[in-house]
Amino acid sequence: MLQLNNPGAELFIPDGASEDEALQRTTQMAIGAHPDDLEIGAYYAIMRCFGDEEEWFAGVTVTDGAGSARDDLYANYTDEEMRLVRKAEQKKAAMIGEYSLVTLLDYPSSAVKDPSNEGLTRELAELIRQASPRVISTHNLADKHDTHVATTLRTIQALRSLPAEVRPEKLYGYEAWRDLDWMMDDDKVTFDVSAHENLAAALIGVMDSQICGGKRYDLATLARRRANATFFASHEVDVATSMIPVMDLTPLIEDDALDIGQYIAEHISRFAEDVSDRLHRLM
Repeated sequence: MLQLNNPGAELFIPDGASEDEALQRTTQMAIGAHPDDLEIGAYYAIMRCFGDEEEWFAGVTVTDGAGSARDDLYANYTDEEMRLVRKAEQKKAAMIGEYSLVTLLDYPSSAVKDPSNEGLTRELAELIRQASPRVISTHNLADKHDTHVATTLRTIQALRSLPAEVRPEKLYGYEAWRDLDWMMDDDKVTFDVSAHENLAAALIGVMDSQICGGKRYDLATLARRRANATFFASHEVDVATSMIPVMDLTPLIEDDALDIGQYIAEHISRFAEDVSDRLHRLM
């Protein structure tokens, strides 16, 4: 039985399977900072598992979502009321996407961003140990949202605390509050997510508190994926109508001595060199 740290935390299993079964059948896991981050960033993992009896997606939502923007119907909601609404929306998404489970850890953002708070890291490590997914996805290291980057750092720290045989084969960092079109093509991993556009729309559309509250994630997310597909290659016809690029973070869990800051700095350096080289060639 998984022991969760916070009183408001819960593990939701849409099809009513036992906790052990839901964890053990997991093959893909995504760890997001907020309710809706999974559906925006890790849709490729959700789609990979949808309708496949051998592949199962497990979502982890780290924060309680209490501090989100609000307007219209939700304009006068308290933080506690928003927390309950966003938890309900995350559960609805889990049902629509046929997740194996979704774990709502219910941390305030301040706790996630505090590097001295080791409770989240230990909790993530135990969840990963029990589920033992083949692939884990989380936010990319160049994201401009502090809570997103902190979630990724806690995930890497959790994975580094585990023995090698329990770690996933792949760790990916997905887009959210910064696109990854700046990365060198050779550094990117790309996923064709053209299929099931109705599913993609439904997963985002269920997050009514955010959309009605003034953030059109439903339009922006699908538009970004379509733009990724068209602008991926300048001299080739489109091979997909929707695409998600990710940052491969796997080296950071294969070599614990690899410096996280240096790893992302090298990605940025390769981009800067490419821009500079092109300018000098054409001047």
